[in-house]
Amino acid sequence: MQIFGVDIGGSGIKGAPVDLERGDLAEERFKVLTPHPATPDGVADGVKEVVAHFGWTGPVGLTFPGVVSGGTTIRTAANVDKSWIDTDARALFSERLGGHDVTVVNDADAAGVAEMSFGAGRGRGGTVILLTFGTGIGSALFVDGVLVPNTELGHLELGGHEAEKRASSKVKEDQQMTWEHWARRVQKYLAHVEMLFSPQLFIIGGGVSRKADKFLHLIEGVKAEMVPAQLQNNAGIVGAAMHASKGG
Repeated sequence: MQIFGVDIGGSGIKGAPVDLERGDLAEERFKVLTPHPATPDGVADGVKEVVAHFGWTGPVGLTFPGVVSGGTTIRTAANVDKSWIDTDARALFSERLGGHDVTVVNDADAAGVAEMSFGAGRGRGGTVILLTFGTGIGSALFVDGVLVPNTELGHLELGGHEAEKRASSKVKEDQQMTWEHWARRVQKYLAHVEMLFSPQLFIIGGGVSRKADKFLHLIEGVKAEMVPAQLQNNAGIVGAAMHASKGG
């Protein structure tokens, strides 16, 4: 069975049909740049372009980089335009896609569900936290395989700043940090999250996960096991499709 998944990020909008039996993309993903400012209309146009690239006519699952409740984007819009707050995203995307059946879920929650089902968290009990390092820092918290939605741990305060303003991969790029320098910041962040939640496992996701060999071994003093996401930056697409398969 295939369902289309779209992952909306602060820098890019990417999507592809997903094979739900394998938990992998059925075709090579297609990506467009996220518009700036990332208004609802602008992002919806980007999503339409991604879906139209494949000529897709069935259900579509979408992620959003912020809190999502009942298909509405509420409370936060840290890496997109503030006009997203209290937008009925599900209705917006369905209208823009010509009436497609649409579901919307927090981006890191989607990635986490995919990793727990098909990737690094498969079969793991206890407390598991997936963190996606990209434009911001997304989080997905699981207790014995059950998702606690919309945790948004990238907005925790760290050293007087929002954590994602100190330790996202975008900050590393913008400030041209070495891997060693950035790893120290990530280490401080992980130690803070570990103090709060005492997880058994951290799954490190986002685009930087494919370069885990550059920095993961540099992180010290964290007791929890740390592993890179196996689905890497496709996890959000897969999770979005999984969410759509269950009707949201």
